[in-house]
Amino acid sequence: MTKLAEFAVIGAGVVGASIAYGLLKRGHSVVLLDGAKTDPRASGANFGLVWVQGKGPGVPEYQTLTRVSSDAWQAFALELADDAADTDGSLAYERNGGLTFTFGENGFQERKNLLNRLHNERGGDGDDIEMIDRAEIQRLMPNFELGAEVSGASFCWRDGCVNPLRLHTLLLQAIENLGGKIHWGAKVRSVEGKNGSGWQLNTEAGDMWAGHVIAASGLGAKTIAKQLGLNVPVRPQRGQVLVSQRMPKVMGLPASTLRQTADGTFLVGATKEDVDFDESTSLSAAGQLARNALRITPMLENMNVVRHWSGLRVMTPDGAPIYDFGETASAAACHSGITLAPIHADLFVNRVLGVTNDPQLDAFHPRRFAEPANSQV
Repeated sequence: MTKLAEFAVIGAGVVGASIAYGLLKRGHSVVLLDGAKTDPRASGANFGLVWVQGKGPGVPEYQTLTRVSSDAWQAFALELADDAADTDGSLAYERNGGLTFTFGENGFQERKNLLNRLHNERGGDGDDIEMIDRAEIQRLMPNFELGAEVSGASFCWRDGCVNPLRLHTLLLQAIENLGGKIHWGAKVRSVEGKNGSGWQLNTEAGDMWAGHVIAASGLGAKTIAKQLGLNVPVRPQRGQVLVSQRMPKVMGLPASTLRQTADGTFLVGATKEDVDFDESTSLSAAGQLARNALRITPMLENMNVVRHWSGLRVMTPDGAPIYDFGETASAAACHSGITLAPIHADLFVNRVLGVTNDPQLDAFHPRRFAEPANSQV
């Protein structure tokens, strides 16, 4: 059976759902296609950080984009809650700042040097990150016991966190409330152009037609994009995370490798492993994560681990997003789908619709990966 829509968004994770949500908010008809249950799903395997600090080495445009998105998150969260008819605050979005801990004097200086480099690359457009000492961390979190090696941290007031599972759920609820169609188990086998009049999609849920196709299926976007005449060079990177039992709330700020959620559980992460598409967990990684957490705080020494999971990040060659736009096809891929959700629902969608040719997205075209014409083979 053929289903008609102006837009077909391939990939029902946070990135694809954010794009579909933005299109529906502007009154367009949208079908959102979910893949197979066995497909890698980064949306359900992440820390839930809305994060700015440390991102974008060598890509100052990415530093700027994350700041724009962070500043848009509060309004995005409120609008999404309204469209999804969520009244209990389950999104748990907070923007109280975030930390990256340092160990020893050398670690403190190395972190400071990195942030100075990023600041200079960005052009010094304002300071939202500062280095703080051990005493200041303790003042911010008086009930949180620091490990002996902790020398300080970088603190960014723009950083925050959200419940990533609820974010995904609310996006899907809002899509349905706005009249969008979600097709589960509709893995796309092939895409074929129809003489400039749209695209025929052969899926496991039947054949469908759409005027414009958007590839936003994470690690699967590489293959689909190629069929659309686009370029999305992504690779997997495994991240493993430990989840604790519920504990009294003592950590008031999220950190890059340790976070206490609204319900009291601790998230301990995350590894960075190049293992192709292997999503298994390992005892060695669990040990590494536990040791890293204990360096931050001895309070977790007797922590009961209730879950140990892994997920595959969507990594690009330079770590920054990829956005490719064509007349009837577009693509989006990144490993910061949570942080960039407002960008995908707004700036990306406006670019697809031709509402604006916002230069903020120009730097993320895949042409930046092309070899120079005079490169030697």
